[in-house]
Amino acid sequence: MWRIADDGNDKNNVVGERMSFQDRLREAQARLAELSADPFRQKIEGAVRGKNAVSTAALLDLLDVPKTTGSARRVSKVMRSMGFVPIKSRRLMPGGFRDTVARGWARPLRWEQRR
Repeated sequence: MWRIADDGNDKNNVVGERMSFQDRLREAQARLAELSADPFRQKIEGAVRGKNAVSTAALLDLLDVPKTTGSARRVSKVMRSMGFVPIKSRRLMPGGFRDTVARGWARPLRWEQRR
């Protein structure tokens, strides 16, 4: 694969440098990562910055998506990739008492090293 020089003078100016297989592989991986990146991730990262726990309902409200199982699963995929663990808690709901249990996400207190 030949690279085209973009110096503005000649659009067909070919540089004699070949891309190695590893460079082509890295470029392909970067393009694939851009295509497969969930658009929810950027908003969720901003919302959970500095927080130790957040409810799934609050994240769905933030993203302004319907509260469906499919939406919750997409949020779940992003949260797990960011290192959060799923929880059930009464404290995530304002005024939570007895029967009021919310599902959400929390950062683990410590990371376990697996052998």
